[in-house]
Amino acid sequence: MRAMRAEDTRPTPRRLWHDRAMGLDLLLGVAVAIAVVWAACLVLFWAVRPRGVPTRTVVAAVPDVLRLLRGLITDRTVPLDVRVVLVGLAAWIVSPIDLIPEFIPVLGPLDDVVVAVAALRYVRRRMGIDALEARWKGSPEGFAMLRRVIGGEVGAGRGRE
Repeated sequence: MRAMRAEDTRPTPRRLWHDRAMGLDLLLGVAVAIAVVWAACLVLFWAVRPRGVPTRTVVAAVPDVLRLLRGLITDRTVPLDVRVVLVGLAAWIVSPIDLIPEFIPVLGPLDDVVVAVAALRYVRRRMGIDALEARWKGSPEGFAMLRRVIGGEVGAGRGRE
């Protein structure tokens, strides 16, 4: 083997171009991965959207859903795992760290919505739709919209104990 000389360690123009090209390939790969995840989230959001519900009803139900969540978190009769999931949901929503940054129009809150729907579906499976309806303080239309989003039939009873 020959000894390495000082001039062998200096980058050549060809090596510099190759390193930049590799960096661009990596950047392009990350951008494509983000676009794929973004598209998958859009498809998921489209699949769980409330069909046939006016935007006004959805917006009007938000304070009622928040009241329901606060009531579930503070109620000692609610199973501990449900309360932990709801506290985690609240922490996720207020956290500045997101999968999709909030400043991106329309898509920013998308990861929050997906996590909220998943958490509320867990709560519905664990407690039953009747228990949620008994704690609902809002309008019947608002609860009907919530039921469409999180699934479940009235009279479904309690989940696993």
